[in-house]
Amino acid sequence: MGLLGDRLKVAVAAAPEGGKANDAVCKLLAGVLGISPRQVRVIAGHTSPIKTIEVQGAQLESVREQLSAYLQ
Repeated sequence: MGLLGDRLKVAVAAAPEGGKANDAVCKLLAGVLGISPRQVRVIAGHTSPIKTIEVQGAQLESVREQLSAYLQ
């Protein structure tokens, strides 16, 4: 996991079949953020390598701070 321009680049081992890779991305991000995987979901780009993720119940600044701390 790392930054690629203004985006977060995430790699998972799960196959992109049946939503498995999307689920793996959500679980990974939830683990980093210390929240339930149910709070993280793909809202756009389900079949694309570029996705938009929604994090429910978290403030944007808090998510940015946690990701920044993780990436350092």
